Amino acid sequence: MIFSRTYRYNSSMPAEAIKGRLIGKHVKVHNMDFEVSEKDRMLRIIPHAEQETNIKTLPITHVELKGKGDKTQVVINSKMRKIDSGGPMLIVIFCTFMLIAAIGFYIFGQQEYLNFTYTLAGISLAIFVIFWMRMEAGYFDYVRKLRDYIKKESVVN
Repeated sequence: MIFSRTYRYNSSMPAEAIKGRLIGKHVKVHNMDFEVSEKDRMLRIIPHAEQETNIKTLPITHVELKGKGDKTQVVINSKMRKIDSGGPMLIVIFCTFMLIAAIGFYIFGQQEYLNFTYTLAGISLAIFVIFWMRMEAGYFDYVRKLRDYIKKESVVN
């Protein structure tokens, strides 16, 4: 999916030590509380957005720890909450259809529709660029900060 991110790296800490440092902790990112818990031998970082009144697109992050000898491979998967995914997907689909329509008008339309074609393509790209910049400042920033927190906690001091 377009909004999912996977990040892999190796840590010199054992998996149990990393779990001990992370489980039960709370992380604050942009004044939003995220809790680390364990479920099915996998760590989950979920947002506490019960009292949140603003509309935010938040990630659910799964951390898988694979012991490989004296090292641990850490695999971080972040995906959008299902409740949050509707709006962003609608915007992406809307922009895609506008761009397809612009391409269709360009290929099959006549010369008199050329200005309309460029306008339609420009509006589609402008909406998508603004949307993506907002996602980078919101959702993807949460993902980056959670990843950095996990990486910081899984480094030997």
